Amino acid sequence: MKLLVCIANVPDTTAKISFKDNNTKFDETGVQFIMNPYDEWYALVRALELKESLGGSVTVIHVGPAANEPTIRKALAIGADDAVRINAPDKDSFYVANQIASFAKDKGYDIIFCGKETIDYNGSQIGGMIAGLLDLPFVSYATKLDFKDGVATIEREIQGGKEVVEVSGPFVVSASKGMAEARIPNMRGIMAARTKPLLVVDPFESEELTEYVKFEVPEKKKECKYIDPENPGQLWDLLHNEAKVI
Repeated sequence: MKLLVCIANVPDTTAKISFKDNNTKFDETGVQFIMNPYDEWYALVRALELKESLGGSVTVIHVGPAANEPTIRKALAIGADDAVRINAPDKDSFYVANQIASFAKDKGYDIIFCGKETIDYNGSQIGGMIAGLLDLPFVSYATKLDFKDGVATIEREIQGGKEVVEVSGPFVVSASKGMAEARIPNMRGIMAARTKPLLVVDPFESEELTEYVKFEVPEKKKECKYIDPENPGQLWDLLHNEAKVI
């Protein structure tokens, strides 16, 4: 099988978030970046599992500058065979999806994997856009994927339960929690990653559909107050006189 995994470079969840240029840009100063967990833990690892059981190759693709290559090397250390970096800033979802679709359109990939979303913007748009641009089926929020005799059986999250679908031929899938168990790169993989192929591709002209007007940090959550279960009068007093909801 020929598998392509889209990976994103995102701020670590412990990073302190701030903005600059009158709150119109994210301030990356001092921020540690990591591979998007949904891309790493579920999409990449499931692609590697399929390769290990069915044969083939796993390529990772990333849209971003050279500074993001440590994230790409980590994917190679986990087990990807080679990598592609489209040398452009990840301007918005459509721009990124268009770059990836343009690269993938004539490469014959059987499955294109994405994480269900990135943990910074939580847009969940890239996979669907790639599928649309390539005119391929798209299955989102997949929690399980089996592949046999050219047909993929996929379980996916839906409101109130799960749905099982079958898809054949090339398709795009976004991976959610449960798709695979996360892997930690071992020393052999880290050493091998240094010499694995990393192709750098120039971007093509593509429009952007998003304009960032202003960022704001959400208000801090109010401090919780704990009420003694033996003192319901205190709860009533707080709801009536402080919260003013009764």
